Amino acid sequence: MSCEYFPDLLYISKKNWSQIEELLKEVILSEEKRKKIDLFVQEVTTLLSSVPETKFTEIADQSWLPPGIKVPLLQIPFTVKGRFRMAPPRSLNVVGSYPLGTCTKPDVNVDLAVTMPPEILQEKDYLNQRFHRKRALYLCGLAHHLLCRPVISSMHFTFLHGDYIRPILLIRSADKDLHSVTLRLYVCIPADFFKPSRFHICRNNIRSAWFQGWENATQEISEPPTPHYNNGILREALIEAHLTFLNAALADFPGSKEGIMLLKIWLRQRKLDQGFGGFTGFHVSMLVAYLISRNQISPVMSSYQVFRSVLHFLAITDMTVNGITLATDPNSLGPTLSEFHSAFQVVFIDPSGFANVFADMTTNQYKQVQHEAQLSMQVWDNPNFDGFHALFMTTKTLVRSFDHVFHISCMSRLQRACNKMKLFSDIMDHNGNYVAAALPYILSILQRGLGERISLLIPVLPQTQEWSIYTDPPQHKDMGLLSFGMLLNTEHSTNILEKGPAADSVQATEFRRFWGNKAELRRFQDGSLCEAVIWDGDSLFEKRLITEKIVKHLLQLHADIPESSVNYVGGLLDRILQVGRKPCRTGEEESLKITHAFDDLNRKLWNLEGLPLTITSVQAAHSSLRHTQVFPPLPMNPDLSFFQKEKLDNSLLPLEEKPCPAYIPALQVICHMEGSGKWPQNKEAIRRIKSAFHIRLAQLLRQQYGLICRTAVNALDVYKDGFVFRVQVAYHRESHFLKEGLTSDGMVHYCNAKEKEALKLKLETVHMPLLTSVLNGLQQQHSTFGTTARLAKRWIGAHLLDACLMSDEAVELLVASLFLHPAPFNTPNSPQVGFIRFLLLLSSFDWKNNPLIVNFNGEFSAAEYTEVKNYFVSTRSNLPAMFIATPQDKKNSVWTRESPSVQILQRLIMLASESLLVLERQLSAPCSFQDMKVVFRSPLDIYDVLIHLNPKRVPRQAQAIDVPTVTFSRGALFSEAVGTKAFMPIVEFDPVSIFLKELRDAFGELALFFCDPNGGLIIAVLWKPQAFSKQTFRASHMNARLVEIGSNGAQTVPNVEAILEDFEILGAGLVEKLEIQTEKWSI
Repeated sequence: MSCEYFPDLLYISKKNWSQIEELLKEVILSEEKRKKIDLFVQEVTTLLSSVPETKFTEIADQSWLPPGIKVPLLQIPFTVKGRFRMAPPRSLNVVGSYPLGTCTKPDVNVDLAVTMPPEILQEKDYLNQRFHRKRALYLCGLAHHLLCRPVISSMHFTFLHGDYIRPILLIRSADKDLHSVTLRLYVCIPADFFKPSRFHICRNNIRSAWFQGWENATQEISEPPTPHYNNGILREALIEAHLTFLNAALADFPGSKEGIMLLKIWLRQRKLDQGFGGFTGFHVSMLVAYLISRNQISPVMSSYQVFRSVLHFLAITDMTVNGITLATDPNSLGPTLSEFHSAFQVVFIDPSGFANVFADMTTNQYKQVQHEAQLSMQVWDNPNFDGFHALFMTTKTLVRSFDHVFHISCMSRLQRACNKMKLFSDIMDHNGNYVAAALPYILSILQRGLGERISLLIPVLPQTQEWSIYTDPPQHKDMGLLSFGMLLNTEHSTNILEKGPAADSVQATEFRRFWGNKAELRRFQDGSLCEAVIWDGDSLFEKRLITEKIVKHLLQLHADIPESSVNYVGGLLDRILQVGRKPCRTGEEESLKITHAFDDLNRKLWNLEGLPLTITSVQAAHSSLRHTQVFPPLPMNPDLSFFQKEKLDNSLLPLEEKPCPAYIPALQVICHMEGSGKWPQNKEAIRRIKSAFHIRLAQLLRQQYGLICRTAVNALDVYKDGFVFRVQVAYHRESHFLKEGLTSDGMVHYCNAKEKEALKLKLETVHMPLLTSVLNGLQQQHSTFGTTARLAKRWIGAHLLDACLMSDEAVELLVASLFLHPAPFNTPNSPQVGFIRFLLLLSSFDWKNNPLIVNFNGEFSAAEYTEVKNYFVSTRSNLPAMFIATPQDKKNSVWTRESPSVQILQRLIMLASESLLVLERQLSAPCSFQDMKVVFRSPLDIYDVLIHLNPKRVPRQAQAIDVPTVTFSRGALFSEAVGTKAFMPIVEFDPVSIFLKELRDAFGELALFFCDPNGGLIIAVLWKPQAFSKQTFRASHMNARLVEIGSNGAQTVPNVEAILEDFEILGAGLVEKLEIQTEKWSI
C-alpha cells in the first residue's frame, strides 16, 4: 500500500508542526557535541586496539582474570568446554542510532561494536553458551585494559535490555561536557564465523545433559529446539549487517530519521522501550525500513508523516498472528513464517531471513504497543485536543495508565513456577532465565482466567541496573518486582459468576482442572446444569476486587506462587471512603438508596392533586443525587433519648449534655412551577408566593402520602425513607426581577447591587440542577466517576480546604474532564487510577494560560472551542484563577468565580504534585505495612494558630482520615423505616461549619481559616501578610484593632490577644484549646 492511500498524513496544523520542530531541536545533538563524542570514541577505540595478548586457558580456568574484576555473567553451570585468550579486536565500529543519525538527548548512548578476533574462537563455540562465556571474559579483559585511563571517568557492567545473557560495558568520559553520554561496548562475533543455518530455529544448540550438569551422561535423549538461544547468537553476528541495511534503506528518505526520533520519544514517554522484550529504537528503525520497502513511506514525507505512518501500521497490524519479513531472497534456507510463529509470539524477520527482530517480545507486550498506537491515532484525529502535549510531553507510568496493578515480589518463586509448569526446555532455551521462561505461560493463564473482565494485560519487567566491574552480576532473584497492569472492562469486570460448560460436556474436565476447587456445579434458571465459579461480592467495592481474587487463585494453583508474594494494588485507596458499620462498602450502595428515594419522591410530587399550578420539573440539586457526596448520608431515625421533643411541630432539639447529634444533610430538590400570569412581578411578592407553595406542598404530602414535612420561608423539608429532602420551589423569572429596582420617580431599572443575589439564585435553581443532571448521566456511562470524584473531594477536604476555598462542583468538573477527555490515557475504570490522574491534572495543567474545557455530550463544536479559547486569551486578567468552561457555561466559569484564589490554587498544585510523587512511589513498590493515607494528611507547620475542637461536639468525627480511638453515640438509629408518628430529625446542624463561618465573617480581613469538613478536629489559622501593616485611624475600621499614637498620628494595628480570646468566646463549648505556632504578629 503506497502513501497516496493516506491523504490525512499530509495535514498537520501549523501549531503542531512548530511544536514538533521545537521538540526535534531539543533532542538532536549539536555539531559541537558530536565532535566531542567523536573524539572520545576515537580515544577509546585507540586504546582498545592495543589490547595485549595472553595465553590460551580453559574457559573454566579463570585464574588469569585481573584481581577484583568479576565476570558479568551468571555462569550456571560453571563448567564448559573450550579455550580462551585475550587478543586485540578484529574490528571496532560505531553502530546503532549514533551513526544512523537517530540518537536523541537527554541520555545519549553511543554503541561501539567490538568484534572478537576469529583466532580466539572455536568451531563449536555456538554450543552450550561457549560464545557467551568468551564474550563475558573478553569484556573483563577490555575493562582491565581501560582502567586508570585519564579520558575515562567510570566503567560499569549492565545487561542490555535486561537480557541476562547479553552483558555490555558502560564507559563514561572524564569530560564534564559529556556527562550525559554513555559509550556502550558490545562484544560480538565475526559475521562470517558461523553458518546461519546452524541457528535455524528448529535446531538445538544447548545440550540437556550439560545444562543439568550430568557429566557422564551416556543415554541419548531427544533434544528440544532452542530458538531463543539460536536467535540471540545470530543477533550478535548481524549487528554490523543491520546497520549497513538501515543506512541503505534510510539514505534517500530525509524525513525518516527525524520520524524515528519522534517515535523514540513516543516510546520513552510510555515506557515501552524499557526492560526485557521492550520495543526499542532499533525495532523502530527496522520497522521504518520495512514500511519504506513496502512503499508506505515515501521520500517526500516529513518526520510527522513518517511518525503517523508507523503508528497507523502498528494500530492495524497484528504481528502475533501475521508476522512480517524483510527477507527478499526467495532461495533462502531460513525458516518459514509459520515456523517462526511456532517458536516466537511476535514475528518480524530481519533481512537475513534467519533472525527474528521481536524474538524476546511477548504477545501482551506487543498488544500494549498496538493499543498505544491506536490511542495515539485517536488523539491526532481529534481537532479539539492538544495532541502534541498528549503524545510527546505526557509521561505514562504504570500506575497512571492501568486500572489495576499487581506485583510479584519474590522472583525466586518463578523458579518454582517453572517446575510446576514443567518448563525445563524453556529455561534452557532462555539460558537459565526462569523469569523470561515463566512469563509467557503466566500471562497465558491470567489472560484465560480474566477473559472478558479485562481489555488488556501487560507485564513490566524491571530495568537492569548497572553495577561496578568489581561486583558480581545480579541474579534473577535480585531483579526486583515483576509488575503487571490491567485495563478493566467495566461491563464484565464486576461479574460474580464465571459460567462454564455443561456438566456432561468434554470441556467440563478442563474447566475443573483450570479453576481447581473454585469450580462447582450449578443449575441455572434455564434448567441447564453447568460448571461455574462464584466469587463473593455483596458490595461494588468487593466486586471491583474480584479480579484480585482471580489473579491470586490462578497464580497459586498453576504457578505455585502464594498470595503473600502477590501485591495487588487495585483498590487500596477505596478504603478511605468506607462508611457505616460495614467495612466492605464504600458508599455506592448508599448513593443508590438515596437515588431510589428521590425517584419515589419525584413521582409523588408529580402525582399530587390540589396544586394551583402544575409542576413542570423536579430536579435533583445535591451531590448525593449525582453520586459525588464524599460520605453519602445513611438512612436513619433519631434516637429520641438524645433530644428534647417539641410536640407542636414534631421537631427535636439536641440535649446539651449529650454529644452533638449525627449530621444529617438536607438533599436539595428544585421544583419548578409552570409560568402563569398569576405570578407577581415583585421580588418580595414572589417569595411570599413560593412560601405559600411550600406550605401547600407540605399539606398535600402529609394528606396523600403520610410524609413528615416541615415548612420554612425558603424551602420545605420532607422526611422520607430515612433521608431529608429539601424541596425548593423555583420560578424561572425570579432572578430577572431580583435585579430590578425602582427609581425615585417609579421607573424600573437594573440594580447592580442585586446582581450577586440574582446570580446566587440562578446558581441554585438553574446551574446546580443542570450540573447534577449531566454528572448523573456521566455516572451512568462510567460507574467509577462518582467514587473518583469522592476520593478527589476527600483529598481536598483532608488538606483543610472546604467548599469556601475550593468548591465541590469545581472538583467534580475536574474529575469529569478525566472521563470525557482521558487522552493520552484510557477512560479510568477504577477509582484509584482516576484519583491519580486527578492529581496529575491538577498539578500539570497550565491554569494561567489555558481554559479547562469540559465537553459534556460532545456539545462543543470546533468553532466553539476556538471561541472559548479566544475569549479566555482576550479577557484573562478579568477571569478567575481556574477557568472551567462547559457547554452550559462557556464564559462565566460560575463554579470557580469565587474560589479558588490564586494563592489557594498554587497550594493545591503544590500539594497535588507532592501527593502524586508519594502515591506513585507507594503503588509502584508496595509492601504490607505501607500507610496509604499519608497523602491525605495535611502538614500543619505552615499555620500560625491551631484551634483544637472538642470531638464530642464534632458531628462528623467518624469521617476523619484517621479513625478516632474514642467515638460517641450520636442519637441515630440506622433504619429506612419512618413511622407515622416519627419526629423530623435535626437537619444541617454542624457546629464546626457554623463556627467557621462566624470566624470568616468576623476576622476574614485579618486571616484565612482552614478546616477539614469531614470530621476535622482542627481549624487552622493563617494570618494575612497585609493584616499587620499599620493603618490610619478610622472609627469605622476598628474591628479587632488597637490605636497607637506615633509621629504619624493615630494608627491602628490588630489586637492579636483580643482576637485569640474572641476565638475562644465564639467557640465556647466547641473550642478545646488554642495552639500558637508563630509570633508573626509582633510589630
